[in-house]
Amino acid sequence: MRYLLTIYTDESRYATMTPEDSARLMADYGAFGQEAQEAGVLLGGEGLQPTATATTVRVRDGEAMFTDGPFAETREQLGGFYIIEAKDLDEAVGIAARLPAAKTGSVEVRPIMKMPM
Repeated sequence: MRYLLTIYTDESRYATMTPEDSARLMADYGAFGQEAQEAGVLLGGEGLQPTATATTVRVRDGEAMFTDGPFAETREQLGGFYIIEAKDLDEAVGIAARLPAAKTGSVEVRPIMKMPM
């Protein structure tokens, strides 16, 4: 089964990171990606630009409205995602627990629906 791992962290902490801390964090993500790829569970993933670059779209009564930034103010922001293949939820949460963000933020694990094509 495929699972979406969404990564939530407080993006303001990146502004105070030293270059060394930032490089270490990126190396940790690189190691996770390599390990997941070698294990054959990684299907894809990307990091996201900061929430200041986001635009939220809503359509009400046929009219499109656009708002700068995320939908809601939160302490943790969506920073990226991975799509993995796992035999069950237990395996998926085990993989998610190895993500660096699980140590300082949170990782939501959600099964992906099979959609008819």
